[in-house]
Amino acid sequence: MPLTRPFMASRKFVATIGDGTGTGATFTIPATSFTDDTGAATTTFPLPTYYILYINGFIQTGDVSTITTTDINIPDGDTLDDATPVTVEIVVN
Repeated sequence: MPLTRPFMASRKFVATIGDGTGTGATFTIPATSFTDDTGAATTTFPLPTYYILYINGFIQTGDVSTITTTDINIPDGDTLDDATPVTVEIVVN
């Protein structure tokens, strides 16, 4: 019997550090601050199979953040410049 691969796709979302709130361990950027691939405003993130976080274009390790459908938590993200771009690539199944 042939192996059938599951459907996988990705969605990209862009914001800046300045869109976040909180300090230290509680710094988060709400999903509503991001725009999607088409430039449309985002209301929620899709439920991820996994995600990749880029800060200022650099891929981050998995221990740098956590994500839910409503926000992404980046501990100590408030120490970065407000104009720093944040891209989240969410792989969905």
